[in-house]
Amino acid sequence: MTQRKVLVIDDEIEFGRLVGRVARELGHEVEITTNATQFMESIVRFKPELIVMDMVMPGTEGIELIRWLTKAQYKARVIVTTGYNPEYAKMAALMAKAEGILEVSALAKPVRLVDLREALSAD
Repeated sequence: MTQRKVLVIDDEIEFGRLVGRVARELGHEVEITTNATQFMESIVRFKPELIVMDMVMPGTEGIELIRWLTKAQYKARVIVTTGYNPEYAKMAALMAKAEGILEVSALAKPVRLVDLREALSAD
């Protein structure tokens, strides 16, 4: 397994910390953000290969951030998460693929640790 940079954006800080802890246990370098401004700044500076993104957040939602990533032609593997209707995350994943992000997968919250580890480990 190769080390990669993982950027997490989730307004639920505890979930972000959980993702960060699991990613670090897998040997990855991690940054955690809680809002769109931090996320956009981290993208430019940190240059992650993997993004774990909540879909439903106050202010700017995940769909808007996916559009921003595709307009910037940012190529990264993206895992979208949501505690709401899992179809929302699947729809976002399909839209992102259509818009040109290379690989998108969806996880419904609450996320089982085994599924999170598998998603963070996938190449």
